[in-house]
Amino acid sequence: MTSTALRTDRYELTMIDAALRAGAHERPSVFELFARRLPDGRRFGVVAGTGRLLEAIEAFRFGEDELAWLDRERVVSPETLDWLAAYRFRGTIRGYREGELYFPGSPLLVVEAGFAEGVVLETIALSILNYDSAVASAAARMVSAAGGRPLAEMGSRRTGEHSAVAAARAAYIAGFGATSNLEAGRRWGVPTMGTAAHAFTLLFPTEGEAFAAQLAALGPGTTLLVDTYDIRRGVENAVRAAGTGLGAVRIDSGDLDVVVREVRAQLDALGATGTRITVTNDLDEYAIAALAAAPVDSYGVGTALVTGSGSPASGMVYKLVAHQDAGGAWLSVGKTSEGKATVGGRKQPVRALRDGVAVSEDIHVEDPPVDALAADAGRLLHVPLVTDGEVHTAALGPDGVAAARAHHAAAIAELSADGRRLSRGDAAIPTRYL
Repeated sequence: MTSTALRTDRYELTMIDAALRAGAHERPSVFELFARRLPDGRRFGVVAGTGRLLEAIEAFRFGEDELAWLDRERVVSPETLDWLAAYRFRGTIRGYREGELYFPGSPLLVVEAGFAEGVVLETIALSILNYDSAVASAAARMVSAAGGRPLAEMGSRRTGEHSAVAAARAAYIAGFGATSNLEAGRRWGVPTMGTAAHAFTLLFPTEGEAFAAQLAALGPGTTLLVDTYDIRRGVENAVRAAGTGLGAVRIDSGDLDVVVREVRAQLDALGATGTRITVTNDLDEYAIAALAAAPVDSYGVGTALVTGSGSPASGMVYKLVAHQDAGGAWLSVGKTSEGKATVGGRKQPVRALRDGVAVSEDIHVEDPPVDALAADAGRLLHVPLVTDGEVHTAALGPDGVAAARAHHAAAIAELSADGRRLSRGDAAIPTRYL
């Protein structure tokens, strides 16, 4: 197991150092991860990365190499190094299910532990959930725009090698059907797809020979890329090589709305009426929506997806909201700075529903007790993720991804049609503190 302990900011450890010196490092504390607002114009967000975060927490250990480096760089005192050497998260975490929708102020993750034990998870939690949720939120909008047509994630070459795997995972949770990334398939159980790029066509003397070689390897059900040269000629060569039973053609350039209609008419005229058309040319949710009336059968999305379609981070923060004082009494705490104020206190979020449709995000603060809400208050949003340091395994691995995908489908079905629209507007439902 590779340690994740140094995937953090220096000030997490210097805070622990100072708190330990002051004798405050073990004070029972409550931390909360949330987004103050949604990206400009967005109606909802999608939680993703929870399973990855839980794995990272299990691997958050300071081994000999990590401790030696911290000592050599004099990051913290010897006493804090001793504390870090024994570190293992032993607290409790509850939060939204992966795949759940969220809104401004939604307490997505609540961490209860001693101050030092909880504060040190801030950076790793934010780095995973901010990115994965940004991708999942963009993916959900694309799925909505596609109107039931399948989408594939193809953005590995447009982001870092590790974030590429995370993006494929997040997109699948939000409703994409497949990814081009093999590691995402191996590690997370995401279906993989892919055939050939333009380089393969350029390898052969003619386009027809390239198609023949691909068909010999992959069979007539494959997808042939027809825009290396002239698209109309490419379609002719594809049907000539594969026959009218050709599985699909892919188009990666041109004015797609016009080109797709021309290719559909050409395929039908050649007798390839069952041959599908997939498009992959710098698509985002708006480009996909613009093709709603075009005879497109599927989409492949890359750059816009892995960069959150203009919102590459979700704007989530991790704040201390309550702690015990020196005498053992609980205090609710929060920032009051302009534009960055926080609501202190333990919270229990509920999705209020009317006839199965979400109407508000109700966040109960302290009263009634957060663990004693009646079931008729709505759909309780928090589930246990870590109990006394033990990670709940239901969120881990490919099974966790499959469960998150299923939960997302159920959660987004609770939104009204207006709440799922792409046009700019306020959050689909209001957040109410009760």
